[in-house]
Amino acid sequence: MTDSPATPAPHKVTLYRNGSVYTAADPFATAMLVDGDTVAWVGSEQAATSIADASMEVIDLHGALLAPGFVDSHVHLTETGIALDSLQLGSVRSARELLDAVAGFAASAASEGGAVLGHGWDETRWTDPALPSREELERAAGGRNVYLSRVDVHSALVSTSLAAAAGLDGIDGSGAGSQVKSAAHTAARLATRHLPAAALRSYQQRALAEAAANGYVAVAEMAAPHIGSIDDLRLTAAWNTGPDAVPEILPYWGELATSADHARSILDGLGVPVLGLAGDLNMDGSIGSRTAAVRADYSDAPGERGSLYLSVAEAAAHVAACSLLGIQAGFHVIGDAGLDAALDALDQAAAEVGEQKVRAAGHRLEHVELADAESIRRLAAYSVTVSAQPGFDAAWGGEDGLYQQRLGSRRVGMNPFASFYAAGVPISFGSDSPVTPLRPWASVRACLQHNNPAEQISARAAFLGHTRAGWRAARYRNPMAGQLVPGAPASFAVWEVDELMVQVADGRVQSWSTDPRARTPLLPALDTGSEPACLQTVRDGRELFASGHLRG
Repeated sequence: MTDSPATPAPHKVTLYRNGSVYTAADPFATAMLVDGDTVAWVGSEQAATSIADASMEVIDLHGALLAPGFVDSHVHLTETGIALDSLQLGSVRSARELLDAVAGFAASAASEGGAVLGHGWDETRWTDPALPSREELERAAGGRNVYLSRVDVHSALVSTSLAAAAGLDGIDGSGAGSQVKSAAHTAARLATRHLPAAALRSYQQRALAEAAANGYVAVAEMAAPHIGSIDDLRLTAAWNTGPDAVPEILPYWGELATSADHARSILDGLGVPVLGLAGDLNMDGSIGSRTAAVRADYSDAPGERGSLYLSVAEAAAHVAACSLLGIQAGFHVIGDAGLDAALDALDQAAAEVGEQKVRAAGHRLEHVELADAESIRRLAAYSVTVSAQPGFDAAWGGEDGLYQQRLGSRRVGMNPFASFYAAGVPISFGSDSPVTPLRPWASVRACLQHNNPAEQISARAAFLGHTRAGWRAARYRNPMAGQLVPGAPASFAVWEVDELMVQVADGRVQSWSTDPRARTPLLPALDTGSEPACLQTVRDGRELFASGHLRG
């Protein structure tokens, strides 16, 4: 479990009033009292008037929404910071535009003479999907190393010099072209991540500031040996015990264990507490890079079915080991064949150590984009939490999107959120940042507007999946986390919104009502065309972010 902050918040009492408080304690609440790190009271404006005194700070919300803070169930902090500060490639539409962007960045002061790092290209949106060669990237960068991660961060484009420096020739996933996958991608990425501790910390700080400014009070860091070093993990976990007011880190380490003793030795060797050996321990890859393991050929690449990075036996040994220790195991799983392997591993582990131990450990799977009814039933049987990313469907799930290109009609059954809920599969939501941005309300909206109407879920379910469910997925020590009731942690965000409404149950459309008889806490209307603006983010009574408008 993570530790409490080394520097506690100075004790103070703050009264928020004249707004709307999202709380199960009172659907009509307009005010909330925070005493130190705890919610002390929620209630009406009339009661707030009698409570207010000169000893407390009183913040007039001016109609703003005060709601539990968001929890992102899957992020990569260092990678997010690098992506935010590096060459942005999401808008390029051809190899020529990409090369021009590399040349411009290499010539700018922002590149500081080191490797040219970039993120976000997606050739499925280009007019011509042909990729530039290593030599072209080398020339554009003036001979410097180039590493440009694809939007899914499961492959990258590399220059000739980086390929040589990382020793990519002959490694699995490295061909004659500039795109590298699998082991070659891991080697290329790690070669560009040998950075001083101060640089790594700066990137993490950049990512945490971005999270706080968007209403996140906690993020689950999915560290793994193929993504970054143990030193990177230690720096990440150190934010929980440092003096800075930042979102809480819920750290995981995705390293394969072969036995309970081996798992214990991995944990002891980390030097920092983690919540489990889970997260991006890859069972397979991604759909965009055609490395996700699928049962049938990719529609746009006959003969290709992706890759299984772990065998069923390896995964089963890992689950059994973690189950015996009572800690979370988990895997990155996207394709249906990858999910088959993960489920078979659960079966084998249960046969070895007992179903009860497997269920009790609270294992988790990341992504799980392709899951049929039988697979969902098996997930529910083992009480496995699915940590999903609604932004994936929003970005790639449409009729003309990436999933249609790669998988054809199979895309209709992807990211089955409603089916998970109906079967009783615990589900939490995140961004996989930097794959999709840290924009929680856009992610909530993606659940409501799923490209398959049968898999759309309600605004309340989506909001809970982005808040309280994130704490539960991490088996957080405080069962009251993620709600605003007396005695709960004072972890919340304040939002300036256009309208507050209750979603009406209507299977045909996303409709909204201001009818108070619903006795349901109000949420922002997400069909207005604008996102709620974060005015303040608070974790355990400590202010992480505040806009100039909050106390103005």
